[in-house]
Amino acid sequence: MKAALLESGSKGNCCLIKHKGTKIVIDCGGTKRYLQQCLQTLQCDVSDADALLVTHTHKDHVAQLNSFRHLPAYAWADLGREQQQVEPFETFWIKDIQVQVLPLSHDAEHTIGFVLEADGEKLVYITDTGYVRNDVKERICNADYYVFESNHDVEMLMQTNRPIYIKQRIINDYGHLNNEDSAQVLREVIGERTKEIVLAHISQEGNTRAQAHQTLEHELSRHGFLRNDLRLYPAQQFGIHIFGSKED
Repeated sequence: MKAALLESGSKGNCCLIKHKGTKIVIDCGGTKRYLQQCLQTLQCDVSDADALLVTHTHKDHVAQLNSFRHLPAYAWADLGREQQQVEPFETFWIKDIQVQVLPLSHDAEHTIGFVLEADGEKLVYITDTGYVRNDVKERICNADYYVFESNHDVEMLMQTNRPIYIKQRIINDYGHLNNEDSAQVLREVIGERTKEIVLAHISQEGNTRAQAHQTLEHELSRHGFLRNDLRLYPAQQFGIHIFGSKED
């Protein structure tokens, strides 16, 4: 599997997954112009993509839903258009890629994440969740690749000028994972086959990429899980990050 994370954060989210002859788009937030620029840079044509997977209906994940109206859409939430309704822990195939649906905890109805598997490789995509359930943890163990939320540093968030109700929304069980909780979950679930962890949905006010990276690195190191061949990458809001099998 080859993946390209195009954007990640409160201003937009989109990820492309490719394996053999299968192309999948996960979420479609941000601006049409930016997404078009990314696709041109990658020399990628999504007119022949096989599916659009949607995690939830907040604008930063579905702003360009109309631009992808030609793709079959899969979501648990109602997208207000023709779609394939999926359910928690349901497993289905999109050509060469098997997809499993993960229920998450967020203040948008029916928020989900995904596990994608193909030819022995496993990719976990989890953003926008206040916590990770134990029955979800069981299904995301020892993946090759993780795109995983590390939204905020609690102390930094509390020092921002955001209204208190926004801060409370972010830190509760229906908000976003903070750096420490994200690192603890990742420490529990990664395994020997894990090659890369991409920290996603990093707040531009209540966090920094360096802080998210440092927190995960420290957590893995103190438990003996930090390896030279394990890559940790804190995603930018805007900026293409490519990862996955070189052979694909």
